Amino acid sequence: MAIASGPAALLKNTDCLFIGGEWAEPSTGNKIRVSDSTTEEIFLEVAEARADDMSRAVGAARAAFDRGPWPRMTHAERAVYLRAIAEYLLTRGEDIGQIWPRETGALQSVARAAGQDGFDIFTSYADQADTFGWVTPMTPTFGEAGYLIREPVGVVGAIIPWNSPMRLIGYKVAPALIAGCTVVLKASPEAPAEAYIFAEAVEAAGLPPGVVNVVTADREVSELLVRDPRVDKITFTGSTAAGRIIGSICGERVARCTLELGGKSAAVILNDIDIAKTATHLMRQECLLTGQSCSSLTRVIVPVKRHDEMLEALATEFRGVRVGDPFDPDSQIGPLVSARQRDRVEYYIAKGIESDAVLAAGGKRPDHLPRGYYIEPTVFGNVDNSSVIAQEEIFGPVVAVIPAADEDHAVELANDTIFGLNASVFTDDVERAVDVARRLRSGTVGHNAFRTDFGIAFGGFKQSGIGREGGTEGILPFTESKTLILKRKSAQLP
Repeated sequence: MAIASGPAALLKNTDCLFIGGEWAEPSTGNKIRVSDSTTEEIFLEVAEARADDMSRAVGAARAAFDRGPWPRMTHAERAVYLRAIAEYLLTRGEDIGQIWPRETGALQSVARAAGQDGFDIFTSYADQADTFGWVTPMTPTFGEAGYLIREPVGVVGAIIPWNSPMRLIGYKVAPALIAGCTVVLKASPEAPAEAYIFAEAVEAAGLPPGVVNVVTADREVSELLVRDPRVDKITFTGSTAAGRIIGSICGERVARCTLELGGKSAAVILNDIDIAKTATHLMRQECLLTGQSCSSLTRVIVPVKRHDEMLEALATEFRGVRVGDPFDPDSQIGPLVSARQRDRVEYYIAKGIESDAVLAAGGKRPDHLPRGYYIEPTVFGNVDNSSVIAQEEIFGPVVAVIPAADEDHAVELANDTIFGLNASVFTDDVERAVDVARRLRSGTVGHNAFRTDFGIAFGGFKQSGIGREGGTEGILPFTESKTLILKRKSAQLP
């Protein structure tokens, strides 16, 4: 088994790929090596899928959809398998809590909850077997009976990032499965462990061969999944740059796609809010996943008269953050995922300093942590909204405080971005919050907090993506709508 001792030994079959319902030998001996974000040492090796392996996985999913039992089962029958997957994932929370912090720097307290997250997501979609509008009676213009039928879209290529793998596996694979699709899940090279645990869950649940296939590959082979004409739909979470490429490829062959992409989300601070409490909240949300979250509130837009007060409050909060080992219960923020990501964050910090923004806190590697991909949480003030650090996604714990002349100007600044994923409005007046929220071009807007809810729907405006994940909305992209018009009513249909 090509795997280091220690926490990585919690995984099975890491020298194989999960294809056609079994652990399959890869076509080459190539390995993907995963470094421990806390020590910078390799702690896990997994099989790297090459072109032949990706083709086998797609072929298995295609055969399972075209000739297997899965699409022909009832939704209730498929729900039984989803519940079995959910139960298995619930048992692996502690294992994920040992591995995910090493992959990406997530705090162990957060990582341990991933098993529960997986359970909740798969259970929620199993519940929708009986409640989703799979067949809706309609009144046709001609004919006696009309129906809007939602059928599975087909073979799905699901491409997940490294920052929250188990949650995103759930919100891509669970709705696809309950709809009747088959799946090729492509894991991130930086964080493949959760995909292996999920493959073990699929095996334990006894899904028919080829319904779910799991491989880990880098960008070149991942693109083969997107280009393969046997794949009907791509669902992708990642950077806007990668999303543009995937969207263009899908457009060339008229494949369906859902893209959940980057963000540069605004916290719009109105003039009646408690600055100290708001600063504490913003600090806590920015520490989550070390700022490696597409929906993080990284632009703090504040009335110009309260700018200095907000900057000082945020700086005080950020200077007090305990940066350290994600397994230490006293740590508030862990390391970044990789040396490349740390270099990226340091590049943007340098750009902020060059732009003459005020560096009020952080800005460097912690002196007491010479090893590991650590960076201090960083706050810039007097940031020009047109500057690089205000416009480009950094994906690290770096916040820009931007002064606004008035409420209308604040909305204008918040919307002055290519992104539109998340936002929040901070005010004690709920009606003002609603008014501002309705003017923000954002897929989610929270009130007085960082708030997102996949149970309702999650996704972005503009270049933050196409489509929605989570809730009932999250099933729709995995279906095709069929209009059926009959001369007489059918006993088979409602």
